[in-house]
Amino acid sequence: MNVSALLTSVGINTGLCAVLLLLYSILRKQPSNVNVYFGRRLASMHLTHRDPLCLERFVPSPSWMVKAWKTNEEEILGIGGMDAVVFLRIVVFSIRIFSIAFVICFLLVLPVNYYGKEQIHHKRISSEQMEVFTIENVKEGSRWLWTHCLALYIITCSACILLYYEYKSISQMRLKHITGSPINPSHFTVLVRALPWSSEESYSDSVKRFFTNYHASNYLSHQMVYRSGRVQKLMTDAEKMYMVIKAASIEQNCKPSLKQHGLCGQPADSFNILPSEDGSVSGKSVVNMDMSKSTKESAAAFVFFKTRYAAAVAAQVLQFSNPMLWVTNLAPEPHDVYWSNLCIPYKQLWIRKIGTLVATIAFMFVFLIPVTFVQGLTQLDQLQQTFPFLRGLLKKKYMSQLVTGYLPSVVLILALYIVPPVMMLFSAVEGSISRSGRKRSACCKVLYFTIWNVFFVNVFTGSVISQLNVFSSVKDIPTQLAKAVPRQVTFFTTYVLSSGWASLACEVMQIFTLFCNLFKRFVLKHKDDSSSGTLSFPYHTEVPRLLLFGFLGFTCSILAPLIVPFLWVYFVLAYFVYRNQILNVYVSKYETGGRLWPIVHNTTIFSLALSQIIALGVFGIKRSPVASGFTFPLIICTLLFNEYCRQRFLPIFKSNAAETLIEMDRKDEQSGKMEDIHRQLRAAYYQFTVASHELCKFECLSHGAQKSSPDPKNVKPGNEPR
Repeated sequence: MNVSALLTSVGINTGLCAVLLLLYSILRKQPSNVNVYFGRRLASMHLTHRDPLCLERFVPSPSWMVKAWKTNEEEILGIGGMDAVVFLRIVVFSIRIFSIAFVICFLLVLPVNYYGKEQIHHKRISSEQMEVFTIENVKEGSRWLWTHCLALYIITCSACILLYYEYKSISQMRLKHITGSPINPSHFTVLVRALPWSSEESYSDSVKRFFTNYHASNYLSHQMVYRSGRVQKLMTDAEKMYMVIKAASIEQNCKPSLKQHGLCGQPADSFNILPSEDGSVSGKSVVNMDMSKSTKESAAAFVFFKTRYAAAVAAQVLQFSNPMLWVTNLAPEPHDVYWSNLCIPYKQLWIRKIGTLVATIAFMFVFLIPVTFVQGLTQLDQLQQTFPFLRGLLKKKYMSQLVTGYLPSVVLILALYIVPPVMMLFSAVEGSISRSGRKRSACCKVLYFTIWNVFFVNVFTGSVISQLNVFSSVKDIPTQLAKAVPRQVTFFTTYVLSSGWASLACEVMQIFTLFCNLFKRFVLKHKDDSSSGTLSFPYHTEVPRLLLFGFLGFTCSILAPLIVPFLWVYFVLAYFVYRNQILNVYVSKYETGGRLWPIVHNTTIFSLALSQIIALGVFGIKRSPVASGFTFPLIICTLLFNEYCRQRFLPIFKSNAAETLIEMDRKDEQSGKMEDIHRQLRAAYYQFTVASHELCKFECLSHGAQKSSPDPKNVKPGNEPR
């Protein structure tokens, strides 16, 4: 690929982004789109809007970017929670590190690459091949390869320093979030699974007997988990209706009443056990009711403890000599519970995890088909041989630039759209007990999948080493990657343009939601905005995308510096887009306390280590023993730094400190809140919506007095309150 093909892709994506961003700045001002672009604010307060017909509504303006820029981190924390702050920290970290890489690579690496061979005759920049700007253009044994090694050292050290301070800051923020946030019922609650079956007593009686025996001083109460799938709900409703009809048909002694009541003189909304003919409650009916209830109980329960510390100890300690029985974990937040997975037998979980792993690997191999097709588009010679009827069309300069510079990345992006829903399905089948856990699991799966298919598969299928013998020897992998990666950097650059810039423009436009809104308003003639505001932030798609681009930046920065400015522009635009979406669109439905950051840290360390291994292979090919010798200690130091961070910070994200929990318990006992917390705990984890008002009571107790909201009457789209 030459520079003109890259410029074609740059022009197309720049024009597309500009058009979509200008269109967004107009559409967000239209009152009919308020439920598309202000869904979070509609959910948080009763937003009203006026409909003035003025010229300002149809003039593009950067006001949304100004608002996103002026919003500080404390406001983001109050609106989107700690997870939103951590996500934006990923963007800020990427901007900082690639700003450093931008300066270093363009001052040191790019001139060495371009003038790496003295005998080469340079053409005009637009006619140059992209390989001229990569490390492939540097001759073997060149004494200028020390610049690449120096750039690698500067980028790695800068990344590690920034990672350390970010990890430290986010760890402190997590501790502050635990101690300073409203009362969380999950701190007092333990989820118990794999309850042993007994024919002599129900699951509920077993739980009560076990915890009153072994946790007598700290056990408070428990709440059973019931099988409440759709089929079970339909069967229960049918059973209730049958009992009502049967009772109405056999009841003979209904006393008259002066008021309008139900079938037998009772209030219509009451549902009591019907007496028998002699006026007494039938013992057989009571037995049937108890048996019906016991058969609906699953082998799982929420157990409530009197203090946070007692719950944490019970969650960590092995409860039974058989580790497959009485399994305990800290419960998720009430809104975070994934109820349908709580009924899965605990003994099935390891089988489910193996099954989802096999399914994920199989899906990755199936995905080789579109990736191979994409790489065929980048090779014009192979494409003309496969499809001879395209030779005349591909000889045109513009068409060849379009096919090699823009079309491959677009085809791959369209194929990748099916990956997040499939991975969410796999994560649900895996058996996660929380929605946030399911989303984190899907995030990891999408991340591994995209790195494998976008980077490794494209590298090995799109280069001359596309044979399987590349994996014949582990020691040859650095050399093979060193040969393959520079030849595929042009594809990675166009992928950043198409999947990065264009995806951000589509994200801020909310194209699918916008079309659904237009269909509802102009086809179905619905004018109600009350159904909006239900979207939660798609961490499982956006975090892997950010980390993938960071991965491409680290691995390709010293090999082909031209990718760095496009990455930097992407992260800067992402800073404004994601802040705007968090402020206006997405609703924070649950909180994980920043548990996404360890995934970010580990992926960044992996990216740095792989970039150093590839550089080691490149220096070996270019016969530079000095640069190779200095790269070895850098790899070792990077791995040691990762181990230090794993020992120092990672435990904070896995469990809560006893010191913190005991201090919080003492504070609540001294203030007299503990008794109120105990009374409301059971209602917080009620499985059915009939007790949702009880959960609201608990939330009111937790949050206390709230500040008054701004008056929504003076708010209109495009003029949100600050």
